[in-house]
Amino acid sequence: MKTQDTNKKYTLAIIQMAMESDVDTNIGRALEWAEKAVRQGAQVICLPELFASRYFCQKENVERFDLAEPSDGAVAERFLEFSKTHAVVMVVPFFERRAAGLYHNSAWVLDADGSRAGLYRKMHIPDDPAYYEKYYFAPGDLGFKSFRTQYGPIAPLICWDQWYPEAARLAALQGAQTLLYPTAIGWHPHEKDQYGQAQYDAWQTVQRGHAIANGVYVGAANRVGYEPEEHQAGIQFWGASFICDPQGVVLARASHDNEEILLAEIDPDHLETIRRNWPFLRDRRVDAYAGIQQRFLDGGE
Repeated sequence: MKTQDTNKKYTLAIIQMAMESDVDTNIGRALEWAEKAVRQGAQVICLPELFASRYFCQKENVERFDLAEPSDGAVAERFLEFSKTHAVVMVVPFFERRAAGLYHNSAWVLDADGSRAGLYRKMHIPDDPAYYEKYYFAPGDLGFKSFRTQYGPIAPLICWDQWYPEAARLAALQGAQTLLYPTAIGWHPHEKDQYGQAQYDAWQTVQRGHAIANGVYVGAANRVGYEPEEHQAGIQFWGASFICDPQGVVLARASHDNEEILLAEIDPDHLETIRRNWPFLRDRRVDAYAGIQQRFLDGGE
């Protein structure tokens, strides 16, 4: 049975990177960025959503299912070896081929001994212009999980999951002290001037809110750069990856334009102090939340 010390500090690294058209190149560059993070003291490393390719969901194209691989495919194997060699925990997103015609947007949590701590499948699947994920991904069926690692309990959630307080709450209730959000979010170029700042502010604010409401650390690892799409405007991924503490204080934030490594200390003692003074979990009215599992409460007073 694995042991874990939930009172041990560790260094979290968020990798913000741009993607190229070649899968092997992207995997190799992700490994290079992860190695740089290790040299800077990283013990837990999170990569962006679907980092092995450009964001293929901008268009519905059946040939793009060829990018998927099984859960024990090359991406997992290469990073398992990396985790074991460097004694680091990795959050490694990938496009999962579960069976013929059945695909998920997934992430492995790999423990520092080179074992698999757990698999997460993205639960909330968007369907917006140039984010046609419902065409590619079945909704996750493993639920919201907190995975035990040698550096403490962490919960991966993926991109669109960022907007849902229920996801963050359920992960925290299972003991997660850090929520990690691999991400691929950006601006439609024609909307950026009018709506861009408000969209970005909302994205950061809602995640800081999850940190505060649950008394957890939050890290979001976004991709960066412009990714064109034939006969479409493409997406300008806005970067701005960040790490915040259980009060929502931003400990590290990346630029909108550059590839970067963010580092921050995760301190369970600080988390304990915040939760003692803001005891939101203590004061939850679990007897009064019966309606939360309904889509909408029609006819409310």
